[in-house]
Amino acid sequence: MKRWMLEAAVDKPVFVKLSPNVTDIAEIAEAAVKAGADAITAINTVKAMAIDIETTKPILSNRKGGLSGPAIKPIAVRCIYEIYEGGIKKPIVGCGGITNWRDAVEFMLAGATAVQIGTAIAIKGPNVFKAVARGIRAYLKRKGLRA
Repeated sequence: MKRWMLEAAVDKPVFVKLSPNVTDIAEIAEAAVKAGADAITAINTVKAMAIDIETTKPILSNRKGGLSGPAIKPIAVRCIYEIYEGGIKKPIVGCGGITNWRDAVEFMLAGATAVQIGTAIAIKGPNVFKAVARGIRAYLKRKGLRA
């Protein structure tokens, strides 16, 4: 059987973003790497739903949607840890609820090589990137580590 490989299909780095809505995210990450992924990004949104108690109807028109932001951070940290512990030898980009440098460090301690910031831009504005970078540098210095 011929296996489809990502590197045969594109000439750019491929980052595969994984859903946390699976039984074994480390297994999915391994399959993505075997297929040629250059890096793993984890996680995407978590399946969620909200119902308006006055109308008694789902708030979203398609009933379910994706929950993101600070609420999913513990799930994201666990997923990063499971992927890292699974022995993935590719970069792991952690995302899901990072709003400050402490969150970013927590993701790195779980095994992330880098982090992605999304919802925090809407909450804190574009200066969140500088604040996170400064915080990480100060943390590393305080711990006697180098960047």
